[in-house]
Amino acid sequence: MRTTSPQTEPARFAVIIVTTDERVRPEAETYLAGEHDLLVLQTWDELTALINKQPPDAVLLDLDTLGERSEDGITALGELRALGPDLVLVGLTRSNSRDLRLKAVAATVDEYFVAPINFEEVRGVLNRALEKRALEIECRQQQREQTKQESFCELIGGSEPMRRVYDAITRVAESTSTVLVRGESGTGKELVARAIVALGPRAQKPFVSINCAALPENLIETELFGHEKGAFTDARAARAGHIELADTGTLLLDEIAVLGLALQSKLLRVLEDRVVTRIGGQRAKKIDFRLIAATNEDLEELVRTGRFREDLYYRINVVPIVLPPLRDRPGDVPLLLDHFLRFYCGSNNVPLKRLDPEVMQILEEDAWPGNVRELENLVQRLVLMVDGPVVKVQHLPQRLLYNSAASHESLLIPEEGVNFDEEIAKIEVAYLTAALRRSGGSKIGAARLLQVDKQKMHYLCRKYHIGEDRKFKPTT
Repeated sequence: MRTTSPQTEPARFAVIIVTTDERVRPEAETYLAGEHDLLVLQTWDELTALINKQPPDAVLLDLDTLGERSEDGITALGELRALGPDLVLVGLTRSNSRDLRLKAVAATVDEYFVAPINFEEVRGVLNRALEKRALEIECRQQQREQTKQESFCELIGGSEPMRRVYDAITRVAESTSTVLVRGESGTGKELVARAIVALGPRAQKPFVSINCAALPENLIETELFGHEKGAFTDARAARAGHIELADTGTLLLDEIAVLGLALQSKLLRVLEDRVVTRIGGQRAKKIDFRLIAATNEDLEELVRTGRFREDLYYRINVVPIVLPPLRDRPGDVPLLLDHFLRFYCGSNNVPLKRLDPEVMQILEEDAWPGNVRELENLVQRLVLMVDGPVVKVQHLPQRLLYNSAASHESLLIPEEGVNFDEEIAKIEVAYLTAALRRSGGSKIGAARLLQVDKQKMHYLCRKYHIGEDRKFKPTT
């Protein structure tokens, strides 16, 4: 583990080298032992036992001394990364195989050296990697602290629009006023309702939530008002409805706009008289409950077109709280990502994953049409489907890649690079071929389309052997 002194001395990191090559120890001790707590081991078992007891900061693994092939060392790198997501991993090998190097990179090795190894160079590279990783860990810790400070009940976010929501929740929580929570689908309207309840005097009382859009129209009335035995064919026993179950507590009616006009009329009567009568019943029961309604619909437009009762609208729109969409919450995406990564990695017993900086940029730039729910679903999928500890650009859905300006470089130039001359040649051939097709094989016509002179057109066709076959036989 990293150690620091009370003075301003540089931090000392715990560094382990695993190798059976006796020539490595003296070189490593000469260049590394003075700055770091160095330990040289010979076996994989020794390493794993030590990591389980006290994880080091960095491991230099000789890929050629684990198993019979260098590829066995690659497997070991993957296991090490799973054991310690924050370890600085360095691969050492005598093999010049490019394939081995690519496999090591895929196993998320931080650095890679091929013998003969210059440990003076290793020292410089290792020190930079250790300092970078230490800064990353410190940044994540600060982000966790920030998340704690910028959360409110179960809501996560520190942007100004969310702070206004928090203020509204705080102001309304102690009252008994009806609240209408408005916002796009996936913004967290139920979390707002739960926050109001948690901060109010009914926190220990029943909280009953019903999503009106999730029930068939013929069942909503029964769910809301309950029924007596024999009220209809399948009513074999009396059952209380959601309104009755919310007595002394809070009732959340999510997607209230989908209620039909007849049900709206019955609900209005309940809100005015605070009594409920079960279907098939004769006795009205007095109910004490607080109503929180939620919708993503334009209620004013529904009222104007006669699909939502105006009197009910005024009855529920006492204190409106408008939840902003995620695209209007600057700075909140990183906080939400950190929260969801920790939650889903923990709940699935997966080592904590981290996001590549380019991935973070792409996610921050996206408009998130599905709002927080879409972001949460994405994180849950990445936690389960990405094998390594680092989420990279290629792991993201195509929608995000196509919509992101930050992804254009990655799409244009893949990790392994490109042959520039070949790529330019492909583009020129594609344009020449398309122009010749469009012009019926006429080079003059193709030159006009491409806005080049006739001499250049003939030169390019000779260069790429285009127009010499029958398909593009010149007509000039």
